[in-house]
This record gives sequence, structure tokens and C-alpha cells, in this order.
Amino acid sequence: MENENGIFIGAAVDVKDAERAQYLNLKRANRHGLIAGATGTGKTVTLQGLVDSFSAIGVPVFVSDVKGDLAGLAMAGSPTGKLHDIFTARASEIGYEGYAYSDNPVVFWDLYGEQGHPIRTTISEMGPLLLSRILDLNETQEGVLNIAFRVADDEGMLLLNLEDLQAMLIWCAENTALIGTKYGNVTKASVGSIQRQLLTLEGQGGARFFGEPALEISDFLKVDEKGRGHVNVLAADKLMASPKLYATFLLWLLSELFEALPEVGDPEKPKLVFFFDEAHLLFDEAPDALMDKVEQVVRLIRSKGVGVYFITQNPIDIPEKVAGQLGNRVQHALRAFTPRDQKAIKAAAETFRINPDLDVATAITELKVGEALVSTLMADGAPSVVQRTLIKPPRSRVGPLDAKERAIIQSISPFQEKYDAEVNRESAFEVLQQKAADAAAVAQQVEEQGEEEVRKQPRQSESLWGKIGKAAAGAAAASAGTMIARQMTGRKSSASPTKSAAGAIAGTLGTEIGKSIGFPGLGRFARGLLGGLLR
Repeated sequence: MENENGIFIGAAVDVKDAERAQYLNLKRANRHGLIAGATGTGKTVTLQGLVDSFSAIGVPVFVSDVKGDLAGLAMAGSPTGKLHDIFTARASEIGYEGYAYSDNPVVFWDLYGEQGHPIRTTISEMGPLLLSRILDLNETQEGVLNIAFRVADDEGMLLLNLEDLQAMLIWCAENTALIGTKYGNVTKASVGSIQRQLLTLEGQGGARFFGEPALEISDFLKVDEKGRGHVNVLAADKLMASPKLYATFLLWLLSELFEALPEVGDPEKPKLVFFFDEAHLLFDEAPDALMDKVEQVVRLIRSKGVGVYFITQNPIDIPEKVAGQLGNRVQHALRAFTPRDQKAIKAAAETFRINPDLDVATAITELKVGEALVSTLMADGAPSVVQRTLIKPPRSRVGPLDAKERAIIQSISPFQEKYDAEVNRESAFEVLQQKAADAAAVAQQVEEQGEEEVRKQPRQSESLWGKIGKAAAGAAAASAGTMIARQMTGRKSSASPTKSAAGAIAGTLGTEIGKSIGFPGLGRFARGLLGGLLR
């Protein structure tokens, strides 16, 4: 029953027939919204009905499925379902013309890759700024992280996953003398603090989030061959138990969306609509950086044609700065059992445009399942008068899918071959590993055959000598710089440039073997050989 007025939400109670229908104006649907109410009052049905309608008119949707019951969006409702009689009776009562069951073109996603396509991004795409905010780093630690990114970039080393970043940080910590002059000081204490935060993120499953192939944000904006918007369902039941990872994902996703989409103002209909179910779980565990970013995105992303809708049990779960941006509101029943509940009822009542014929605070506690107080933005941008409304029934199935049904939907996904298989290109970890291995091989060959004999075999060892020579030149230059600095300050060097270079190479390449690769014994062996090689 979508028409020029927008998306049909339901019918107001005790209102003249001509004024009963309640609509969500499509030109104002990007002004964000809130669906709130106690458990079991009908929030999921309201959410599902809106998703059905957005998809039907060609608007792609993203929804986080915290409880697993939104997977039913992929299947049509059934006349044999236990809610069939209730839904058909409600459709008739509110004048829902043309009501019939139908499915949606659903694509399942899962950061863990268990219940849908994996969602990945690379460390480089996340960037040091967002990563610093997620890890809650101080200014000094953020500077060290920036240095690690810059060194990797200057040396042509890709930072794709956590393994790459951890190896790069270790290398920086063990080579502070080599990089300090150009990039700035790096302390092992700062690196250690960053590594601890990364381990926490990794423990929550972050290792699966960072990698390739990275998600292309445009894949969330697709329509099917019938012109229906794809419904992107994120399996978040397991994810919500890892708040830091969830915050990382959300912050990145909103940022990517904001950066990727052009300014469009208020389009005829949204480019994309986000529904964040159980939003109170998100805000309960959100770090300050995420809160700031969500506030910024909610304020600005509407001009990109994106609507963000929060679904939560209690309206006061949404921070005031965010709640103030939510123009379209559907408030289901609240219970006044506790002082906090009473505060929430008062706060909810004060957010609606006054209806002289309705005591909002009282009505909130009396609403039946499937009823809600509705106020949406009108064509002129002003909120409509709040009305007690019977909510329309959804056309898709209410409830989860079984494993077989989910597998069938997954098998026909247009992105199955694109994202399911992980790609592991050569990146920083492999580069550092190979450099360390090459240096160790040269050192061992010299020990066994002698330097002159090895030099007679250019074809076998030319590339290795080239790499070790480049390392030697860098180390010698760093050592010479150190000696000059000491002379200028009146301090004497106790080692020759050659010996200093040897020590630097041993420390650099030996550490790469010992710590980046994880074989400390081999690292000590390489350091010993390289130290003896250049004495």
C-alpha cells in the first residue's frame, strides 16, 4: 500500500477514516528514526514491515540481526503460520489494501563467516586514525601507530591483516635508531600498549575482520532483477558478545559509507536504510570514539541519502545527541515498574508533537501488542501530531530460518564467489619474514663456505647479497649518524662504524626472524652470524 504519500505504517485509532492512515514520507525517510518499546510489544513486527516496504520500492536495506529472528525476511509468510489469522484480521481492520505474503531478496553477512558471507576490510583501509579511536590509544600511542603505517607505506609493504600490523610494530620497536631521525621516536612501551589492545581485538575475532577480499560498500546498494532493494542481514547474535569488534565494524562501515556516497540532499527516496536492532547493546558498550562518530554520522549522513533507524527497548538508551536527530518515531508500550521506566515514559512523551486528544504518557503504558504511538516528518519537515496507531502486519515470515533454508538462500547469493574464499597476498608480514630468512641464509652460507667462496657464486646468491647489502648500507648510515651525534654532544663512540653497522643489521634482521616469525632461537643464531660477518 505504498503510494505517493510514502510507506504505509498503520492506521490511527479513534480518528476519521480519511485521516487514519499513517505514512512514512519517503522524502523524509533519510531523516532517521527510532523504534522503541519493551520486550514483546511488537518492535520486530514494525521493523519487518518497514523493511518489506523499503525493499519493495527499490531501497536497499541493512539490518543487524541480534536475536536471529530477522532471517525470516528471506521467506514469505505462510497461511499455515501461527500468526496468519492475527495478521489477516489486522490487515482488514486497518484497510491494508493488497496485503499478501511475499519474500525479500536477502543477502546474509557474518563477520565470522559462519551464517553468511564474511565481511572484511584491510588494516590500510581502516587507517591509523579510526584504528586509534577504536583501540582508545593516547596521543603518543597514536603517533607510534601513524609511524608504523608511514614506514610500511614508504617501504611498499601492505598492511592487510592484524598479523601485518603486529609484525610492523615489532620491527619499528626493534629499529628505533634506524627510523627515529626520519619519522620520530618510537618507544617499546608504546608499542607494547598498542599490541595489548590489538590482542584484545584479536581475541574477540578481529583477525577474521581484517583481510581480503575487502567489502565493496557498493555491494550493499544493489537491487535484484525485479527492482527490489537487497536486504543485507548481518548475523550479530555472536558478534554482540564482542563489543570492541562490533564497535570496530560499525565505525568502519559508517565511515566508509559516508566517504563513498555523494551528496544528494533529500532524494525522492533513500539510497540506503540502516536498521540497528537492539541498539541499547551497542551504546552500552560503545567507547567514546564510537559515540562521537555515530553522532557525527547521524548528523551528516542524511545528506548522502542514507536513513539510520535505531531499535531499542527503552528510548533513553539512545544518547541525547543522537536521539535529537531522529525525526521519525514509533513508540511501543513501556512498563512503569521502576523509577528508570517512569523516567523513560516521561522522556518519550516529551519528544512527541502534542496531540490535545491524547494523553501520551498514559497511552504509552496502555498500548497493546501491535499498537504504537507514531509521529513522522511531514513533507514540510515538521513532525506530525502523535497518533495511537495499529501497526500493519509484515509480508515476510516472522521468525528465524532453519539451517537448510538459510543454506538455500546463501547458495543463490550473487556474492558467493566474491567474498567466501579468503585471499592472502604477500604483505608486510611475509616481506619482513622473507627479508629475515634471506639474511639468515646468507649468514649461514658464509659461515659454512667462507665469504670469498660465496662471492664466487653470484647467480645463486646475488639477490640475497643485494638485500643484505642494502640492509648493511642502511645500518652503516644509521651508525654513522649516531657517531656524529655523539661527537657533537661530546660523547664518544665505543664502536667503529663497521661494528655498529654489524650490530644494527644483526638487531634488525635477527629480530625479524626471532620475533616477527616467532623463532627466538633462530633470531639469536642469525644475530650471532651477522655480527661475526661484518667484524
